[in-house]
Amino acid sequence: MPADATAPIRIARPSRDLQVAEHFWVSGLGLDVLYRHAADGTPGRHSLLMVGWPDAAWHLELVHDPAAPMDPRPTPEDLLVIYLGEPVPDSLVERLERHGGKRVPAHNPYWDTWGVTLEDPDGYLLVLSTRTWSNR
Repeated sequence: MPADATAPIRIARPSRDLQVAEHFWVSGLGLDVLYRHAADGTPGRHSLLMVGWPDAAWHLELVHDPAAPMDPRPTPEDLLVIYLGEPVPDSLVERLERHGGKRVPAHNPYWDTWGVTLEDPDGYLLVLSTRTWSNR
């Protein structure tokens, strides 16, 4: 497969607790569990949870190594932006908050103007943008 616009993208990041993360991303945002693997105790084997929308060209891989857990260290610019192209429904923000998210002000005020920023249970930022995006 060539490295071009058709190549699938995986965004991988550590998670403190995959069950808590799943609650946010699946029950809160509405992503599907695409794959799950539980570590079997073998050194170097990680538990992981892949979530996304089945038809999307990207997915989020959350990783946890029970033998050597890694603390997530997101910066204020580590954003996962989803362009909704419409106002962000209050009901979606409230659902994400009920499922472990926390609404926070954006580091860059652009995102407060054009969306809503939420912190996931691992401290990473999800922006739900009212804007549209097209690179075409």
